[in-house]
Amino acid sequence: MFERPASGESAVLVQLDFGEGDFAERLSEFRLLVGSAGAQALAVVSGKRARPDPALFAGKGKVAEIGDAVRLHEADVVLFNHELSPGQQRNLEKILACRVIDRSSLILDIFALRARSHEGKLQVELAQLQHLATRLVRGWTHLERQKGGIGLRGPGEKQLETDRRLLGKRVSLLKDRLRQLERQRAVRRRARTRGEVFAVSLVGYTNAGKSTLFNALTRAGAYAADQLFATLDTTSRRVFIESAGPIVLSDTVGFIRDLPHALVAAFEATLEETAQADLLLHVVDSASPDRDQQIHAVGAVLDEIGALQVPQITVWNKIDLTAASPAIERDDCGNISAVRLSAHSGAGLSLLRDALAEAAVRHHDLPAVAA
Repeated sequence: MFERPASGESAVLVQLDFGEGDFAERLSEFRLLVGSAGAQALAVVSGKRARPDPALFAGKGKVAEIGDAVRLHEADVVLFNHELSPGQQRNLEKILACRVIDRSSLILDIFALRARSHEGKLQVELAQLQHLATRLVRGWTHLERQKGGIGLRGPGEKQLETDRRLLGKRVSLLKDRLRQLERQRAVRRRARTRGEVFAVSLVGYTNAGKSTLFNALTRAGAYAADQLFATLDTTSRRVFIESAGPIVLSDTVGFIRDLPHALVAAFEATLEETAQADLLLHVVDSASPDRDQQIHAVGAVLDEIGALQVPQITVWNKIDLTAASPAIERDDCGNISAVRLSAHSGAGLSLLRDALAEAAVRHHDLPAVAA
């Protein structure tokens, strides 16, 4: 895969308002995505529409405005915070005379940059190929690898040929390799089940603080950063919880609204670990003004992978940025429903350990061991 250009690419960002009500939050998140991909946003073109234009998505007048911004800033690429059809993307590139990348392609590109493990790279490559397969009608001329850049990195070990048959063979090979890795993971999962080890998975919106919390609980030193999709590869560690014994805690890839379906499908085997967990810790950035929409987006992905039925405890993270105090919240039945804490400062971590102990004891239906 190509490395991010040292100087970064210049980009014109496009986001249209279709009356969804959270325009500012979506634009702020889009800027973070663009920065994560290594681009520099030089201009933002916005506007209101009732519905997307069938041919150009943005309409002729708005496309002309985008073209003016491209020429003024000598931009390398136009990035849409929307899903474009192959035809819309092709028409826009013809008029604007530069690359046009939609939200799904941008997210896939960030995953290509972040993937570190062998399995993670296979999953990202599969997702990119499945996404690109829908755009074969464009030809492969836009996939020249000489410069690299957003939308041009990846998707794998070699430059794609223009032949659909070769693309299909590569996709089949990747699926076979991923199935082999999933069989290995299933063996480990069965061994863990036989050992009756309580399995807990961290889930949540990207950049909610899952990896920071994982490190605070396990001292594992997993990579954590203030950026989107810092973690792609699932990491698991055994943790001893007083009054409950050992549990297995897993850190997983963060979710995001409008996550490309190809990406969810490619990561299905990894995400299956989440569906097979005994408990989900849904980590929420309590300081985010967009937290309600983020919670909804996580729920949508959990539903897609069949994990909504797994018991959950909400972890209201980053209380150091709010006025909240560490606390345990219970539902009407007296069960723990949420824990307020700060993974960064450590405030409330002991309460989360207590919550995990209580959940593990209830799961095994065993009396708690006296401390």
